[in-house]
Amino acid sequence: MRRQHIGWVAGAAAAVLVAAGAITYAVAEDGGSDTTTPGVESADAGFARDMAVHHQQAVEMSYIVRDRTKNEEVRRLAYDIAQTQANQRGMLLGWLDLWGLPKVSADAPMTWMGMGDMASGKDGALMPGMATNTEMKKLGTLDGKQAEIFYLQLMTDHHKGGIHMAEGCVAKCTVGVEKRLAQGMVDAQQSEIELMAGMLKERGAQPRS
Repeated sequence: MRRQHIGWVAGAAAAVLVAAGAITYAVAEDGGSDTTTPGVESADAGFARDMAVHHQQAVEMSYIVRDRTKNEEVRRLAYDIAQTQANQRGMLLGWLDLWGLPKVSADAPMTWMGMGDMASGKDGALMPGMATNTEMKKLGTLDGKQAEIFYLQLMTDHHKGGIHMAEGCVAKCTVGVEKRLAQGMVDAQQSEIELMAGMLKERGAQPRS
């Protein structure tokens, strides 16, 4: 089990490194149509910062459920989500580096979407769809089918919040390659929400909202 876990982490880390190396070329290629570097308070920077945090929690949830169930379907989904979102997180943080912008802002999360006063931050849930600290701890105490159901419910909520944020970037961001990544997130996560609804139904459960 330990060896498998190391392999999982190594695979995700490798994906992030590949993304970080490739993103310089993507931004450079796209930069021909971008006349200015995004500012610290821009939607581009805000989305990159906030979605990096949002994605990190999805990766953590996926690693937790991986060790709480032996169901291959759920483990495969969790692996795919962890790998994809770790990869994208590396891209988002790489853009902030390239733009010379801080990865942490004094502004409240979601300020770039005009929702800074609505991001509750209650019990660690900083942005739409994020699980609370209590929910994350609960996931780590469940096993088997119970862990699968709770993970699928949490991730469905997480994806819904992520889609809302990504749609905000599609509407407000100015860097073309970032807008395309955001639209890709919308499409992929909507597809996964539909997949998870089916998986929940098979387990006699349903999304929480």
